[in-house]
Amino acid sequence: MPAPTRDELATKYLDQLPYPPYPVQEEALLAWFTSEQGVLVCAPTGTGKTLIAQAALFEALHSNTVAYYTTPLIALTEQKFQEMQASAERWGFSRDDIGLVTGNRKVNPTARILVVVAEILLNRLLHQDGFDFSHVSAVVMDEFHSFADPERGIVWELSLNMLPKHVRLLLLSATVGNAVEFLNWLDRMHGRKLEVVEGKERKIPLTYHWVAGDYLNDLLVQIAKGDDATRKTPALVFAFNRDECWSVAEQLKGLDLLNAGQRTVLNAEVDKLEWPQGIGPKLKQMLRRGVGVHHAGLLPKYRRVVEELFEKKLLSVALCTETLAAGINLPARSVVLTSLVKGPFGKEKLIDPSTAHQIFGRAGRPQYDTEGHVYVIPHEDDVRISKWKEKYDQIPETTKDPVMLKKKKELLKKKPTRNSQKKYWTEPDFDKLKTAPPAKLYSKGPLPWRLLAYLLKISPEVEKIRSVVKKRLLDQPRIEAGMKQLNRMLLILAARGFVKLEPEPPAEAPPAGITGSEPTAAPVAPRREEGLRIPGFSPPPPSAAAAAAAALNPPTDYQPILATPTERLDQLLVFRAVHPLYGAFLIEYLGTASREERIQAFESVLELPRPLLKFVRVPFELPPGPLATEKLDPELISRGLIVAKPPKVEGEPEEEEEFVPWDERPPVFAEKLRLLFDAIHPEITDVTTQAVWAAGEVLNFGGNFNTYITSRELAKQEGLIFRHLLRMILLTQEFEQLTPPGVEPAAWQAELKDIADRLTETCRSVDPMSTEETIKKAHAADVVEGEEHAKAIAAAELAKAVDLAKPAEPEEEDAFGAGVLD
Repeated sequence: MPAPTRDELATKYLDQLPYPPYPVQEEALLAWFTSEQGVLVCAPTGTGKTLIAQAALFEALHSNTVAYYTTPLIALTEQKFQEMQASAERWGFSRDDIGLVTGNRKVNPTARILVVVAEILLNRLLHQDGFDFSHVSAVVMDEFHSFADPERGIVWELSLNMLPKHVRLLLLSATVGNAVEFLNWLDRMHGRKLEVVEGKERKIPLTYHWVAGDYLNDLLVQIAKGDDATRKTPALVFAFNRDECWSVAEQLKGLDLLNAGQRTVLNAEVDKLEWPQGIGPKLKQMLRRGVGVHHAGLLPKYRRVVEELFEKKLLSVALCTETLAAGINLPARSVVLTSLVKGPFGKEKLIDPSTAHQIFGRAGRPQYDTEGHVYVIPHEDDVRISKWKEKYDQIPETTKDPVMLKKKKELLKKKPTRNSQKKYWTEPDFDKLKTAPPAKLYSKGPLPWRLLAYLLKISPEVEKIRSVVKKRLLDQPRIEAGMKQLNRMLLILAARGFVKLEPEPPAEAPPAGITGSEPTAAPVAPRREEGLRIPGFSPPPPSAAAAAAAALNPPTDYQPILATPTERLDQLLVFRAVHPLYGAFLIEYLGTASREERIQAFESVLELPRPLLKFVRVPFELPPGPLATEKLDPELISRGLIVAKPPKVEGEPEEEEEFVPWDERPPVFAEKLRLLFDAIHPEITDVTTQAVWAAGEVLNFGGNFNTYITSRELAKQEGLIFRHLLRMILLTQEFEQLTPPGVEPAAWQAELKDIADRLTETCRSVDPMSTEETIKKAHAADVVEGEEHAKAIAAAELAKAVDLAKPAEPEEEDAFGAGVLD
């Protein structure tokens, strides 16, 4: 029997739909079944892009070819996998024809339809010797606006670059502002001519409300009134920091937000919850009132319950932070914004349109609602002014009544005012965000160090990597800046002994910290005077010193042709939760460190939100270990970076130590490590570290998580500490793969395994399900998808372990970017 034509498949697909397609869906489907190379579909949230995606998979099943469906998040991938299995059955195929590959989980990995996280597709494209793409007919890239993500957008860029030309593309994105420009770039740089289908209208229209005269509590009570058809709940209330989520939730506990039917069922569900510790009892009280809280400060087991209850329409309100808008899909009839500005006090700025549109788009559920509602309330100062003005205006200016005149004067004296230091938002700001054009697709973020190391492992030819940079969707000045940055990165790798450049960089005076002349392949070492040399190091060869000098001031005319890896380059492929160059630096120093020093070093590379840092400071009285006293302190003193404590004069009485303010304290161990790193590597400027003591303190508490949380008053942020411990487990397993100089590998591995095992036991006692999932993710980086194990590890590193290698969700005042918790 001949294979069906594409026209026949289009008719067959449309005929099996359970309902007529929405106009943008119909246009996109027709474009897909008639286009030669593929389609870019740009449409708002809620326009049913999944139905469009399924057409490509329907075609692949009927034509006996292979198709990939990629998403940026594991949770979304799992959701789409289940949807596609149900659709395959409906189309007359087997559920086993749909496979799932996310790194930590594989189901039917040889199926004809593979639902994967985006990094898995790139991994396979980088290992085409191990994966045959000749039978692949289509790749669907969902949430394609992730192309513009500063950290992971390079994954989508490289995938577009490496996909064989016979593979058709279906790119599904939120509305973007430069679709035509993007398609022109795709044609010019990658030889792909895609059609574009753009939709502006949502399937469920939005109604916008500026609530000028009501406080938040009054608004929520009002929209919760009525029956299921008329009430405007369930509602997601977005706040821009976790503390505000809790404070608002506390205010709502006593309000009438539930109907009788909800209350009975909800109480029965909450009765099943056994949450005796941490924030559990408080959250249970809130849930009984129909109020949920959902943010990174909650343990995953609490967030899961809030999601389940909200999806069952048992909660009227969920307080959440902005990252929920980009991650978990909680269907809501309304969204409420408590603010339109974010940032540290006195420096608040209006949120960007992209964030606003993501939040607005959460309103309206296609299966339940005919419209969605977006409410924005002004600052409470403005609400007070509004209420005051309403009273004041009730007394006519022309009144002659002495009583009324007196009352008007009294009101005038009590007129509320704004705080001159605060940034307020107004209805015109709201209008500006509503009508703001959608964000544009551009390449963002530099070439990651791990990716550069991996590409060099594949081929030392620098021109191949330059071609990647040249093809990025950037204007010419930024392309040129990217080329300079690539040169600088290669010079840094050469200076640190990870690659050998040909031709060699021009000889220049080496920077501070780089001296010596004897040739060696050993890593670069600091050397101020012979007595302060660090054991295990040797001075760099002249070419490395020249490369270090050139990295600080790259010569404009120097263009390396080859960057041949040394054995040391494999070190960079090991690290995913830490900057690879900083990880390699730590390996060289931690051999003589004590257990506490090693824990401090590891914790310092795992970013925590800044508001949390005051709770996890390193105790000033923590005794120094051998690495600090024998090596770090002498080296830093000799460099003039710290001041030596004057020797005690015999016979002098002991002086009582006065209280020293935190910001005037001497640097703690992790800060000393960073001081030395910056002195040795002044050309490396993209490392982030923080001196914290959380995992170490939990271990000092015998692994009792709840005792630690209670003693530090961290119940409302326990989810962040839990996540920090999970990331610490993964980090120790990375460092187990390398051994510092002067340490027996077995002893090093045993100590790190003991730390990981103790933390794992702690985490299991808190949230066993999430702990087991994380342990699986720890092994995801070791999934051998290609021929060579080292390459497979490197490819997994590109993903930064999807979620756990990224910083936790930040507060409004945090400087680093948000990371979506999956």
